[in-house]
Amino acid sequence: MALPKPHGPEGKLMPLLLYGEEREAEIKRAEGLPKVYMSSRETSDVLMLGIGAFTPLKGFMKKDDYTGCVFDLKMTDGTMWPMPVTLSITGEEKDAIGLKEGMEVALYDRASEELYATMLVEEIYTYDKEAECREVFKTLDAEGHPGVASVMKQGEFNLGGPIKVLNEGVYPQKYPKYYLYPAEARKLFEEKGWSNVVAFQTRNPMHRSHEYLCKFALESGLVDGCFIHAIVGALKPGDIPGETRVKCYEVLVDKYFPKENIALGVYPMEMRYGGPREALLHAVFRQNWGCKYLIVGRDHAGVGDYYGPFDAQKIFDTLWEGALELKPMLIAWTFYCYKCQSMASQRTCPHGPEDRCVVSGTKFRRMMQEGEEIPKEFGRPEVMEILREYYKTAEKVEIKKGAYEDIPGPQK
Repeated sequence: MALPKPHGPEGKLMPLLLYGEEREAEIKRAEGLPKVYMSSRETSDVLMLGIGAFTPLKGFMKKDDYTGCVFDLKMTDGTMWPMPVTLSITGEEKDAIGLKEGMEVALYDRASEELYATMLVEEIYTYDKEAECREVFKTLDAEGHPGVASVMKQGEFNLGGPIKVLNEGVYPQKYPKYYLYPAEARKLFEEKGWSNVVAFQTRNPMHRSHEYLCKFALESGLVDGCFIHAIVGALKPGDIPGETRVKCYEVLVDKYFPKENIALGVYPMEMRYGGPREALLHAVFRQNWGCKYLIVGRDHAGVGDYYGPFDAQKIFDTLWEGALELKPMLIAWTFYCYKCQSMASQRTCPHGPEDRCVVSGTKFRRMMQEGEEIPKEFGRPEVMEILREYYKTAEKVEIKKGAYEDIPGPQK
């Protein structure tokens, strides 16, 4: 059996990175183009477009595709796409460079001032920020929801059109073993003899419940390999940096997984914390990476209490036939049960909350930051040791109370 085809009507990867002489010529040409500066999220989207992860997109969305994505989960050609991939600009910035439709521009990261891409600006259009947040994030709370805050800070115009990507930032050097393009991951899976691969999305160090999800998938008989795929783009304050998390993944994979059934990779996107919509986005680009399934558990890609614990599972039921080749692997709430003396889930454990070791990711980060003792049943000792070392020198930040923190359970 073959790996799933990449997303979109053409069924092939569409990376936008230039190489060699073509890249050098485009960099030279960019020197004479007007400069447009990007936010960190927009820069991370350029990287995802560059490596082919956002196939079949050829650049930043034009108005019709943007509108269809926001309100109907589909672009003008009928391709399912769940979250906007847009580039914004203020009216003041637009007027300062005399930007008009049909012009070419050079795209620079605002923070680093590095050139990342060139773009043909086919459309300049206004959009409704509140409508986007209401539809995509299901909230207008810019103070509490980082995804909403990001959208509300954008300029009042979006620029739509194709791009040519010239820069990959620090990621290939920072994560040389695990920064895999979709094409490279597909080649790795084929070399391993895998055709039914399940992806595990993570932005946190993996604790015992995460480990259990991956092993449950491997034991299901539906898959022949599990791809632990970690986001290493910008996260919100209090989240654990990618370099530290990769050390945790490495030791877990080395000591607690069979080598023939596991692979580890990282990717450069910035989290949007979009809950159900972001779960669909994770599914789209995991299909591009060659995965047939995506593990979707409790509060997938959520933040705070903006989404129900299993809303990210339910949204897959709203898709039409053929919207995605990848399928979600839906798994219930998992935990360690002291009476079962094993990992378990809501579907397999008959005991009450008082017999379960339940620590949310948010509560875990707060406990580690404050030096509190973590139950040994929560995480593997090698992983906990790496994190304790990290928190000895990590800057303290306010970690707001997260959803599902008050579920009773022994802290042993």
